[in-house]
Amino acid sequence: MPTKSNTATSLKPLVCFNLSIMLGFGAYYIAYMNYEFIIYLAVVLAAAVAVGMTHAVVGYSRLLLWGLSFWGMLHMAGGAFYLGDVRLYELILLPLSDSLPIFRYDQFVHIWGFGMTTLLCEQLIRPYRNDRKGGFALWLILAMAGLGIGAVNEILEFFVTLAVPESGVGDYLNTSLDLIADIIGAGLAVIYLNLNQRKQMVR
Repeated sequence: MPTKSNTATSLKPLVCFNLSIMLGFGAYYIAYMNYEFIIYLAVVLAAAVAVGMTHAVVGYSRLLLWGLSFWGMLHMAGGAFYLGDVRLYELILLPLSDSLPIFRYDQFVHIWGFGMTTLLCEQLIRPYRNDRKGGFALWLILAMAGLGIGAVNEILEFFVTLAVPESGVGDYLNTSLDLIADIIGAGLAVIYLNLNQRKQMVR
């Protein structure tokens, strides 16, 4: 069993990565008085603190912690970087539709992020499961949990539009596409968990 000192040492690269993201993008957004992403930075910081405070109890996997950290970096980068006149969050990665703004960087971040939160929910409830094998009911609950956190994110974005009217949050169409991306991310996470469970059962 790893000792506390070994665990702390193994987390140092992760902590350094997150601190560099927070400090770097924080300085950038404050310098440019981007109040929208200053609010988002505070939310990301609060989430990072919550994960850090519960890690000793839950014991999140390194893969999940790095996945969540990468999500934070993607989110912060989305509001800071531009390709020409197009902000990264509005950038079309793959033009899949002539009538809908898909597939955008924004939707990729949602798929990644709320896939990660679904994996987080699974690790949170793992100690309380009598049956360690997942079935349809468990996978459905986990997918809905991931989507529920995505819905909370949309509520936060609504309050951002009230606090910062000139924000780039978007309209009802954007919210709907975000939620669709969230459920795709949650579904992919559940598929990953199911395949991983089957692999372990074969061994």
